Amino acid sequence: MMLALSKITTDALLETMTASKFKVFEGELNLNIIGVRAANTRANTFNDVICVLYQQDKKWQLKLYKATTDAGTYWRKNPMNIDGTAVLVPGQHRSLWKLGYHQGKYRALVQNKPVIVLRDNDKNDEIETDYRSVELQEGYFGINCHRASAHIESKRVDKWSAGCQVFANPNEYNEFIELCVHSAASYGNTFSYTLLDQNQLQGQKSNEKHEN
Repeated sequence: MMLALSKITTDALLETMTASKFKVFEGELNLNIIGVRAANTRANTFNDVICVLYQQDKKWQLKLYKATTDAGTYWRKNPMNIDGTAVLVPGQHRSLWKLGYHQGKYRALVQNKPVIVLRDNDKNDEIETDYRSVELQEGYFGINCHRASAHIESKRVDKWSAGCQVFANPNEYNEFIELCVHSAASYGNTFSYTLLDQNQLQGQKSNEKHEN
């Protein structure tokens, strides 16, 4: 089940960012890129949301994009890394990305500095989220922000993500990248990323249960 988009509002995001003591970037087209990971981490669907919150003409604007913030089932069961599947840890990752090319093929946000990931090595369809009980690693792991198919909206994650933050809809992704290009012209080619769990988001119900 995808997150209820009606619950993801400018006020809810700003309240959550402030409560968590995360930096809110202000100024014309200074982007706050915020991922919200759904409580159902078993899903192999694009049930998460990437939000872009920014000011334009001194007013807050909010874009919501269907995405995944965790790996597809294929890479959960067949990890690329011997230590397990990479799961980006929630928090604010400052200057995480810069504009570049995903796998050298098309324009994307690519990893710019070391980041902390959890290594899930259970090889099942459930992403581990108990950060106290598994190994954490810090480094360059190719945790990029890119799209799935170039032509159609993807319904299943499958091989599209092994830990990257991935957009389902190519048109939405193109809009997002253009926002990044315009922002970089004023603020430089680095982008911070804030990843929230669903239960952190102000106004969201925290008791959503996993599907069987």
